[in-house]
Amino acid sequence: MRRRDFITFFGGAVAWPLTARAQQPERMRRIVMLLTLATDDPETIAGITAFRQRLQQSGWDEGRNVQIEYRSAEGDVDRIRKYIAELVERAPDVIFALGTANVGQLIRATHTVPIVFAYVADPVGAGFIESLARPGGNATGFIQFEYGLSAKWLELLKEIAPGVTHAAIFRDPAISSGIGQWGAIQTAAPSLGVEVSPVDVRDARDIERAVATFARSPNGGLIVTGSALAAVHGDAIIALASRYKLPAVYFLRRFVFRGGLLSYGPDIIDQYRRAAGYVDRILKGEKPAGLPVQAPTKYELVINLKTAKALGLTVPASLLARADQVIE
Repeated sequence: MRRRDFITFFGGAVAWPLTARAQQPERMRRIVMLLTLATDDPETIAGITAFRQRLQQSGWDEGRNVQIEYRSAEGDVDRIRKYIAELVERAPDVIFALGTANVGQLIRATHTVPIVFAYVADPVGAGFIESLARPGGNATGFIQFEYGLSAKWLELLKEIAPGVTHAAIFRDPAISSGIGQWGAIQTAAPSLGVEVSPVDVRDARDIERAVATFARSPNGGLIVTGSALAAVHGDAIIALASRYKLPAVYFLRRFVFRGGLLSYGPDIIDQYRRAAGYVDRILKGEKPAGLPVQAPTKYELVINLKTAKALGLTVPASLLARADQVIE
């Protein structure tokens, strides 16, 4: 063999595996989104879209280097357990979970699969993480709000309906945030001249009975605190508030878009977007234990004037001026 041929052959033998290696597809990463509401819910669709767009901006393209799967138990505890058992067995690269109930079950099921959560009110009190600054385990994410926000709901109820003297507080007592939100409202109630009573959110029939009983007394109002069950039963609560002419304050804007009176809470779509940033960092090698849990950066006040009119309420100009969105 001539020297030139030998060099050409040897160079080709070296170059060939390098070329082949360069042509190999990227390793596919798997993300699972464990949602609270149905995947065809408009707000869920908007959140998923924001999540996917943020990932794409960071170089993650579905079908090329990342695969995203979706699960939604819609408040069904048995389905949550089933999905979580399945997810833990399959061990995806990251699980993004919404809501305290979902995250609590996940953390009990796995201490190894990285978890990014959003819309959890009290991850430290619930035992999900060691501290906000240093979570310390396999989970990190974004809190729903500080408990002090719950008192703000009662203030807003009195502002939009000054005649309210007693309020029913919808809560999920099975989660620590349900108890914490109730406690904050209860503490603020005397200074606002409002008597408050808890209503445990379990199923539609219990909710209907509780509201019917509560509505027998005049000058009542409702506050719906943050929980997956409240979101699932949202339409029923809105319908009952309308039927019994009860002014109500909600923790999410979706309630107001569906006919509720007023909401004040974090921008949940922004939480999807920020969570995708944490998922990106974990896929690139960072650990949840070192990523601080963050508070919301955007809060929204939304008012439905049509509902206010149906309740015979005149919304104060000062409240309208502070609103981020007014539904005519």
